[in-house]
Amino acid sequence: MTAARDGDRVPYVLPLRTLTRAGALPSPAAFLTAVGCPLTPPEGWAERVLGAGRGLVLVDGLDEIPAAERHRTRDWLLDLIRAFPGNRWLLTSRPTAVRPDWLAAEGFRELALTPMRRDDVATFVRRWHAAAEAPGFEVRLLDSLRTKRDLARLATNPLMCGLICALHRERRGYLPTGRKELYDAALTMLLARRDRERGMEAVELSEEAQLELLQRLAYALVLSGRTEMSVETAEGIVERALPSVASAAGQGDAATVLRALVLRSGLLRQPGEGSLDFVHRTFQDYLGARYAVEEGHLDVLAGHAGDTQWEDVIRMAVAHARPGERAALLRRLLTADAPRLALLALACLEHATALDPAVRAEVEARAGALVPPRSKEDAKALADAGPLVLELLPGPEGLTDAEAHGVTVTASLLAGQEPGGALAVLRRFREHPDLDVRRQLVGTWDRFGAREYATEVLDHLDRTGLFLSCTTEEQRAALAGMRPWSLLDLRGAGSVSGAVGRVGEPGVVEELHVADDPELTDVAELTAFGSLRRLQLVGCLSARGLGRLSALALRELALSDVADLSGLRELDSLRFLSLTQALPGGRLTDALPLAAPFEFLFLGLTAIDGTGLGGLSHWQTLKYLSLGPGLSVDADDWTEIAQLPLLTGLYLNATLFSDGLGRMPVLPGVAELRLAALEGDEDVTALSSRLPGVRAVVLQTAPGVRFDPAPYAALFPDAEVSVDER
Repeated sequence: MTAARDGDRVPYVLPLRTLTRAGALPSPAAFLTAVGCPLTPPEGWAERVLGAGRGLVLVDGLDEIPAAERHRTRDWLLDLIRAFPGNRWLLTSRPTAVRPDWLAAEGFRELALTPMRRDDVATFVRRWHAAAEAPGFEVRLLDSLRTKRDLARLATNPLMCGLICALHRERRGYLPTGRKELYDAALTMLLARRDRERGMEAVELSEEAQLELLQRLAYALVLSGRTEMSVETAEGIVERALPSVASAAGQGDAATVLRALVLRSGLLRQPGEGSLDFVHRTFQDYLGARYAVEEGHLDVLAGHAGDTQWEDVIRMAVAHARPGERAALLRRLLTADAPRLALLALACLEHATALDPAVRAEVEARAGALVPPRSKEDAKALADAGPLVLELLPGPEGLTDAEAHGVTVTASLLAGQEPGGALAVLRRFREHPDLDVRRQLVGTWDRFGAREYATEVLDHLDRTGLFLSCTTEEQRAALAGMRPWSLLDLRGAGSVSGAVGRVGEPGVVEELHVADDPELTDVAELTAFGSLRRLQLVGCLSARGLGRLSALALRELALSDVADLSGLRELDSLRFLSLTQALPGGRLTDALPLAAPFEFLFLGLTAIDGTGLGGLSHWQTLKYLSLGPGLSVDADDWTEIAQLPLLTGLYLNATLFSDGLGRMPVLPGVAELRLAALEGDEDVTALSSRLPGVRAVVLQTAPGVRFDPAPYAALFPDAEVSVDER
């Protein structure tokens, strides 16, 4: 059976908040009726569509149902997937509702819905003002969005952008600065308006009455862990509230008042028959927090602090609360002795205009132990607290290099959950001088849109010592818009052809790494990079024509798994060569360029299986020799090594120690010794007598291995011994 093309698929939209409220989750036959579709499909139609693999099933709002119901939902979804393979499935949720690997075993891939970017926001603002015929305010608002971080953070979706535009125009170019003040202003604008064209003259609800009813509805949703309720439930809440809301009590029964609230407020909507929700989760949390404070439900708020869905509710509750209530709530957060809650308390301080100085100091002290992170391990632990952390990350001013690096690591780890907030943090560090910070910024490219990240971060970096790695076509295309990079890393099929012509000035590229590009067949393509001096080719199984690289003055070359090494003899400019695949011929002099002034040579794996080290002494310029894993070195090979008059550095892999050291001659000129892949129990006693001139020993351990370097120091009492645990 031929798989359906995406354009031919039949979409099913299944909002979980509606389905779970109805009780049992539906079978395919009930998909349409469960969401209130008035059409009646033919008998067995849904099963035939899904059975043929033609379905596009959109399951919306996992985060909008209580946590207790998510396991049941998962079982229902897995039953459908297994019963009807070949369909497309999309499940939406807030990032923190479930683990990223919640459905990984079933082949689901986690994707993040990116907030509106700055260009998107600017386009929206311009079009809104054009449609509203409001010239004169557009430029001032765009300036505010660029310079006011809190305001820009709110403008991440069309609803909030439109609201900000309307507020800005209504207030003649003035906008509140704080989040609470902005919401207050937005609510006043929405609730105080009168739209008589809707025929609502018969029901007059004051702003205060609307707020009272809306916040009760909001708090009921917050308590239930949902974002949608039935109209019947909402009418019950309104009915119980009417006796205490004098201005609404005489306007009709609960159904009439609720209908007026939906039509008039602009905050409620009916997404389906018989259901009700807020147009934006932000307003639900804001109004629910206001009611919780008014009713004195601080214990309820504190009791739910561990639930990420309550974060904004608690922050807004601190904004609404009186000073004594704020202090009590923040102390409750600190009592739990949980890092995430200490960070939540710190985030709440933004909204605590008046607060006991002792409480403020305690919150800052507790959170100060976590922010800023002082190591990569601290950064990973901090990122576990979730996107809340992004608003708390400081710098770069006043941070040490280690702290700055920790902040960028934390933001990078949170990019998948809140890319807009993570980008805002990373952008602040784009001119930081520390190499580790700059490497972190470069290494985070693949977590964002390639062009945007290139414009916002990469193109501002000091490129000294930095490799730019391109792994996708989108990234290679973004090269064309950036200042050229001298150090490039290209990975994947078509990486070379996709980058040539896009790197700005090819003459700027000095070092190039190419990996796993089966489409690179003729390495002559690389001669477009006229200034290339260092080249690495790994896993390019079709690459041929190494001799054509003689047109470049290459100094360094590293090869592993390329198709043909026969042209290697023509590269006379090489000083550094690394090989891990079998050389042709019977001796090294048959395969390597005889005129090359080699200074460093690395040989590993199968490199000398057919040649041994025969002829190595031909290169009298050699200063450093590295013998990697997999090699077998006999007495003749050691004789060749002993005839190198300038050899001062010898790097040996631990696999040589079992049988190779006994044949080693005395090498008095070797001053630097590196031993790689050590487990800690190797017998290297022979080295001390064979290498009497060693003054520096570097011990590189095998992954995960740590050991005491003291025995090695005893073998080389005149040398400085260090451990490299990379």
